Amino acid sequence: MTAAPPSGMGPRDFAVAAAMNILWGLNIIAVKMAVDAVEPFTAALLRQLLVFAICLPALRIVPGRMRALLALGALSGGLFYVAINLSLAVADNVSALAIAGQLGVPFSMLLAVIVLKERIHLARLGGVALAMGGVAMLVFDPAIASESLGIGLTAIGSFIWAACSLIQRRLIGVPVLTIYAWVGLMGALVLLPVALWFEPQAVRAIPAIPLADFGWIVFSAAGSTVIGQGAMSWLLQRHPVSSVVPLTLAAPVISVIVASLFFATPLTPMMILGGVVALTGVAIVTIRTARVKEAADAGRDRDSVAKS
Repeated sequence: MTAAPPSGMGPRDFAVAAAMNILWGLNIIAVKMAVDAVEPFTAALLRQLLVFAICLPALRIVPGRMRALLALGALSGGLFYVAINLSLAVADNVSALAIAGQLGVPFSMLLAVIVLKERIHLARLGGVALAMGGVAMLVFDPAIASESLGIGLTAIGSFIWAACSLIQRRLIGVPVLTIYAWVGLMGALVLLPVALWFEPQAVRAIPAIPLADFGWIVFSAAGSTVIGQGAMSWLLQRHPVSSVVPLTLAAPVISVIVASLFFATPLTPMMILGGVVALTGVAIVTIRTARVKEAADAGRDRDSVAKS
């Protein structure tokens, strides 16, 4: 039986959670600035190369998990950033994309039902409906009608993220730095030909990228990916899922607010309403799913004790 992590969260834990949310929340600004300065696919390529370089010491073959690691790397490190970086490149109202990005949670829930045959009860089903309904409200806001392409690409990226969440279930126990070493490597292998084909001039100009522009990419790679995900892993090792996961709900709120302030784009009444509805749905799904997972883990622990 594995000892349950301590449930009481102290000041250090909350400080780590706050830093994690700030890094994730600010990341949308960093990515938008990077894709505008460098080009979307080249910026994504550089990000994954940096992630790979940072996590390289943790790269290793994991017996029995390599198919999942390679698939996760190609999807999460490659195709996901093709969609997301392109969405940010074509959009002006980044806050709208931050709201649309919340589709990842309901998509992952629906994929779990379809692919893994999981059963969900009324509360989580209602959360899925609210999340999707909130994002759908954005489409009917005349003030952001021009962002339809960006919202659509973000929805595609969210679906890819949801598929990756299913793959990650097969990687429980694999160190987070090992996972992201493979994500960085496979992502770079996917993005390199894409960048060379669509952005050859940007690739050739990589040595001339201004330090300030390169700093945005470093922030995304080191701050959001490595430190942010590392903080999440650290918290999950110390506390129950149901205590940690709800703390991540601050990140999209930060993204919406700081994007509006930084880029001076309006938060219309329809956007605010859609965002509140979507985030409420995401909160319901996230919290309920965390509780279900914790209950299932506790049941497995009791079974293992009974058999020992």
